[in-house]
Order: sequence, then C-alpha cells, then structure tokens
Amino acid sequence: MAGDSWIAFLSERLPELWLRTGEHLMLTGVSTGMAILLGIPLGICAARTWWLRGPLTGGVGILQTIPSLAMLAILLALLQKIGAIPAIIALTLYALLPIVRNTLTGLEGVSPPVLEAARGIGMTPRQRLWLVEFPLSMPVIVAGIRTAAVVSVGIATLSAFIGAGGLGQFINRGLALSNTNLILLGAIPAAVLALIVDGSIAASQWGLRRRRSRGSRFRAAIDRCLRPVALLLPVALIIAGCFAYFSTSTASSNPAWGPPADDGQTVRIGTKNFTEQLILGELMAQLIEARTDLRVERRFNLGGTMICHGAFKSGGIDLYAEYTGTALTAILKQSVIVDPGRAHETVAREYRQRFAAEWLRAFGFNNTYAITVRKSDATFRNLQTISDLIAISGTLRAGFTAEFSERPDGYPGLRRAYGLQFREVRDLDPALMYQAIANREVEVISAFATDGRIAAFDLQPLRDDRGFFPPYQAAPVIRTEVLQAHPELREVVELLAGRLDDATMRRLNFEVDVKKRRPGDVAHEFLESRGLLEREK
Repeated sequence: MAGDSWIAFLSERLPELWLRTGEHLMLTGVSTGMAILLGIPLGICAARTWWLRGPLTGGVGILQTIPSLAMLAILLALLQKIGAIPAIIALTLYALLPIVRNTLTGLEGVSPPVLEAARGIGMTPRQRLWLVEFPLSMPVIVAGIRTAAVVSVGIATLSAFIGAGGLGQFINRGLALSNTNLILLGAIPAAVLALIVDGSIAASQWGLRRRRSRGSRFRAAIDRCLRPVALLLPVALIIAGCFAYFSTSTASSNPAWGPPADDGQTVRIGTKNFTEQLILGELMAQLIEARTDLRVERRFNLGGTMICHGAFKSGGIDLYAEYTGTALTAILKQSVIVDPGRAHETVAREYRQRFAAEWLRAFGFNNTYAITVRKSDATFRNLQTISDLIAISGTLRAGFTAEFSERPDGYPGLRRAYGLQFREVRDLDPALMYQAIANREVEVISAFATDGRIAAFDLQPLRDDRGFFPPYQAAPVIRTEVLQAHPELREVVELLAGRLDDATMRRLNFEVDVKKRRPGDVAHEFLESRGLLEREK
C-alpha cells in the first residue's frame, strides 16, 4: 500500500519534477561551463607564473571554505537580487578549486624529457602547451571537471533558498513541512543526476581520445559513430535541461530562470520558509488569480526574514506576509511596542518612508513567539510562566530557530529580560524543532503561537509574564509602485483582513503540518468555504 501511495505521489508531481530537474541541469551546466572557462586559464597561469601560483590556489581554496548558504547570502546581499544569477555565481566559485588545481597538477606532471624533445624540434611555448602539455594533462583536468560538476549538482540543491529553483525546491519544502516524501523527491533525483552528469563527462573524455580502432571494420565504424555522440553528451544534457524548463515554464508556479516578470501584469508573491507563510502566500495568490486578470508568480520558501525582505526591497518580489513585531525589531531596529494597533501604524509609516511599501490591513491573528515545553514537564515541574524557567534554565537544553537565536526580539533579548542561561542552545530548522522536543532531544523550544503542532505534540506554551515579546500581527506588505499600478489589489487582498484569528490559523497549520496536506489545497478549501473565490460581476 505504501508503494502504491508513493507511485501516486510521484505521478502527481511528475510534471514539476521534470521542470525542477531541468532547472537543476541548467544551474549545474552553466556554472560548470563558466568554471571551466575561468579555471583552466587560471590553472595555466599558475603553472606558467611561479609567483602567481600561491595566491591563485590559495584564493580559490578560500572560496571553497565559505559555507554554501553563507556564500548565497553574501551574493544576495551584494547583488540585491534573488533567483538564478547569484546561484550561478556561487556555484561557479565553488567549482573553480578542483579545475584550477587539477589543471596545475596535470601540466606539472608532463614528463620533462617530452618537453625537452618538443623544444628540440623547434616548438614555440604556445605550441608546446596546446600540442603536447595540454593533451597529456587532459585526463587529470577532466577528473577535476568531473569533481566540480558533481559538487555543483549537490550544492545546487541549496539554491532553492534564494528562489533559484532546482531539485532543492522539493527538499526545502519537505523540510518546511516535515514531509519525507518531498525530501526524497528532491534528494534521490539529485543523486541520480550527479551520477548521470559524471558519466556523461567521462563519456565525453572517451570521445576525445584518438586511438586506432582494433578489430573488425564494423567495430571501427561503430567506434567512429559513437565517439562524436559521447563527446556531445554533456551538451545534450544541458540542452535537455533547457527544454525541460522552457517546455513547462508557463505552468510553473515559481520560475527561477524564465523571462522577467516585469510585464506589468504579473504579481510576484514571496514567502519565508515555514508552513504558515506558505499558507498565507497561497491564500493571497489564489485570491488574486480568482478575482483579477493578473498573473501570479510564486516565489516561495525564500529562507528567513532578511532574505525575504532583501528580495522585497530589490523588487524580486512584490507582495508577502510580514509580522509587525518582526518588522519593528528585526528590520526597523526599533524598540518593542506592546499595543498592536500602534505597532501596525508604526511599521506602516516607516515602511512607506524607507522602502516605498504599504502595509495592508492585518489578517487577524497574532503569531507571537511562545517559549514552550512538554506538557508532562510543565506538570511535573509546575511550569506556567517563562519566569518559572529561571531557576532551572542551567540544566535545560533549548532548541531555537536560527533567527530566534540572533534577533533582538529572540533569545538575546529574552536572556536579558528574564536572566535565562540554558545549558545548551541548538539552532534547529522550524520543522525539526518540534520533532526535537517530542523526541526529548531538547527541553525548551521557541514555538509559534499559531502552530498546530503544539497540540499535536502535547506541548505547553509558557506565559510571557514580563511582556517581553511584541505583538506579531501578520499583514500583507506590498510595494507602493505595484499598488499604484494595480489599485484593485488592495481590495482583493484585504478580503482576508480579520478572517484569520489565532484558532483558524492554528487549524490551517495543523492540516498541513500534521495531516500532511498541501498548503495550496488547504488555502483553496478555506477560501472556498468563505465564498471568496467567486469573482464579482
């Protein structure tokens, strides 16, 4: 039965799997090609110029030590652009090291007597390089290219965090939704793709060899036919990737490489990388699709707050859901405002002045942080408020999201407000955080008040008795330029205003996180039940 459900799941996702595989091939192929064009000349320079060797190899080596996500975040900050371009640059930089070093090693490995013979027959340095050294070192250089390509396939899965698409899109969603099937749907094809890419480059290397065929004339003829085919296999893979992408890009909900959406009739909606954001993104997207003639481009799972906000500032997305407390403390760097109405007015005014953006009316729920323990522990230790943790915090392990560990409205501020000092603090993905406390790997987490997994995992939020956390009223934020061009968007999106209270949002999150339903289906069901998908005549 499990096999049947997996086959049904795979058949349902097959069109998107084809698309994401094409995106992945494009990211890998373009970046590896650029790395070859840069890396081989750099390797030749390192082999020819002794004083340049150390700085060159050291420089590409340093690039390799930068964590992949950090590299993507740095490029995103520098380019102020999400999508394929920063991903390709990052993948190219990572692919340089094996190509540069193998080119250098291959050229240095050419036998001195062979070079002396080439000089003896009057070859110029350029002729020695292209006719003697380069052909003899080709196996070592190709080995470096194969390594670079396989590494690029793996690292390209992280590109989904900045909206570049690829198979990492499934992995990213799977992590956000605690869905193993989605994780496997991205991980297994990526592993197979790595083997295919490696094999195609090996076949291309075989096609480059010039050997006299031994055996029958028929075998020689077959050999002559197969070599050109083998030589072009990597190119064929890239072409297949392009075809896979462009043949389905019109049906894609998140094109990462296609033509820009600045056609005046497309609204780009972004989300952060957790369940509630995906549901809110779908609610807004489906409303706009149902009630206007505008197209919607979904740029979901963009990572944390600063990545999403960076994409919003740079025009990579036009509309997304933000929280007043997050905007106030993490983005605007202002003090906590306890009153929800005043907090909304403050962020609306500041966003209008600083970012040319409009805050629309709030959805109606307050997704504040909730310091949470297991209900059994709360009963045993008589824990009701955050203050009750002070005396025992030194014996407890905490699991927080990476954002919560660093933000002023997160653990640093909480520690100052309550004097907490946990024995250990682990950075955890939002989805893994709940699993960790359920499995007794941590005792305290930074849960979200509207998360359905609080009840599902039998957890107990502790009361913020010192009023540390600001209100986190969720509301749509839209670029003023887009709102001026399409004023109808305000009325359409604000159909959701006040309709999502804490209990409703908790239920929607529960449907996705615990019942493993798709965010789009849950959003559609909610909108349909409220009669919001019927377009006014």
